[in-house]
Amino acid sequence: MSYSPYSSYLQFVYNATESPSEESYDYIVVGGGTAGCPLAATLSANYSVLLLERGGVAFNDPNVLLEENLIPNLLQADDIDSPAQAFTSEDGILNARGRVLGGSSMINFGFYSRADEDFYNESGIEWNMSIVKSAYEWVEEAIVTKTDRINSWQTSVKRALLQSGIRPDNGLTLDHLQGTKIAGSTFDRTGRRHGAVELLNKAKKRNLRVVVHATVERVVFASNTSLGLSAIGVVYRDTNGNSHVARIREKGEIILSAGTLGSPQLLLMSGVGPISYLSSLNIPIVYDQPFIGQFMTDNPRNLITITPPFPLEDVGFRVVGITKSFYIEAVSGVAPFFSPVSPILFPYSYPPLNLTVLTILEKLSRPLSTGSLRLASPTNASRTPIVRFNYFNDTRDLSQCANAMRAIGKMLRTPVMEQYKSMDQHGQRYFKIVGQALPQNQFDDEAMGEFCRKTLTTIYHYHGGCLAQKVVDSHLKVTGINALRVVDGSTFVVSPGTNPQATIMMFGRHIGVKILEERKAN
Repeated sequence: MSYSPYSSYLQFVYNATESPSEESYDYIVVGGGTAGCPLAATLSANYSVLLLERGGVAFNDPNVLLEENLIPNLLQADDIDSPAQAFTSEDGILNARGRVLGGSSMINFGFYSRADEDFYNESGIEWNMSIVKSAYEWVEEAIVTKTDRINSWQTSVKRALLQSGIRPDNGLTLDHLQGTKIAGSTFDRTGRRHGAVELLNKAKKRNLRVVVHATVERVVFASNTSLGLSAIGVVYRDTNGNSHVARIREKGEIILSAGTLGSPQLLLMSGVGPISYLSSLNIPIVYDQPFIGQFMTDNPRNLITITPPFPLEDVGFRVVGITKSFYIEAVSGVAPFFSPVSPILFPYSYPPLNLTVLTILEKLSRPLSTGSLRLASPTNASRTPIVRFNYFNDTRDLSQCANAMRAIGKMLRTPVMEQYKSMDQHGQRYFKIVGQALPQNQFDDEAMGEFCRKTLTTIYHYHGGCLAQKVVDSHLKVTGINALRVVDGSTFVVSPGTNPQATIMMFGRHIGVKILEERKAN
């Protein structure tokens, strides 16, 4: 069988049904997503690695790979077997998570921008900034496209941002700079996606085994008087219902990269968590850790969507306006709205059908409201955990949302946006708004707050649940347990920069390099 340059990793990808009942490796990485793929590829340079992914492979799925199918890919999310898995938080907000090799980097909008400086300072993680720089570059040379050629809608949004005062114009850059910029993309110039999965092409193939459709059910522990409590293996199940055990060798580690929902879920199911909560579910207690599943945060997204008075088949997501407290981005596409998760993009009871839609959205940079996660089942890892983010519980978040939407209102009043207005029978020009329009008086705090509550959606940048300095130490090691780390967005106190995927891929590479250096030094 021949492989394309993009999919040579398929040579070492196997279905879990092909796995032996027992096996051993130096490292076991749980979660073949945005962090897990670069992490496993890096560790394979010197050690044997097993990478376990609950989803499948989407190397030839046009809905996943093609930028023109961005919106359909997300809107086809279900809770059965789609690459994007739908779930609803207890706040009533529809959301999605990756369920495919490559994780959420295979279902997102491709926006690539590095973290802000404050992220590193606030993270509680020990960074080697030289490795950070080289890790970003390692990712970017493989899967990131940089071009200042953008479509008409993105060009208009860039001009509107500048005309409304979000300056300076920083041009094309991958760095996080206040003002307006064009970012990189994991979609190339032909519109083909290059997700974290392609970082597996950098692996030493004889050292890496990737197993898909492998649902990890628990971490296995052992304890002795000299070493204390240690992780020694994992139990996972294939699609036929058969159970498999994978163990780590001496000096090896188990690394959870199962994502913001998956990593705390797996720790809780394995008996690591608050004693009272685990006892209530009859889960045998391995280690008391009160902060697992706590401090769950999702950055609120609010938006204005219009339909233009002329055909526009633009797709793409390249421009951002960066301020200290919020970010403004824009997306466009022709969308079929037949999915139960269509309110993710359009939170109204009457979504349009197959219309060109132009959206300007805002993301709060540092929401203060937090929530928590609990298990939907103490034994079934296939069930998405129950999560509540408590959006806008801290009223300061609501005030920041109002400020961000005022900035969007100002953009809509710039000269460049006039072309997107329709004309009524009396010759009056107006925006044909899908859903709720901004309040007429945008200085009315109460009206703006009500708008923010009614139009609340997610931007899918949720994080927390295994925070650094709460659940893991500055090296991502789970406190009180040997040979167990968490390396994914669940450890983040804040979402890095405008869009987290760049930082999460760098994160996997960064930690992998540091582990290799630690092993070499010892």
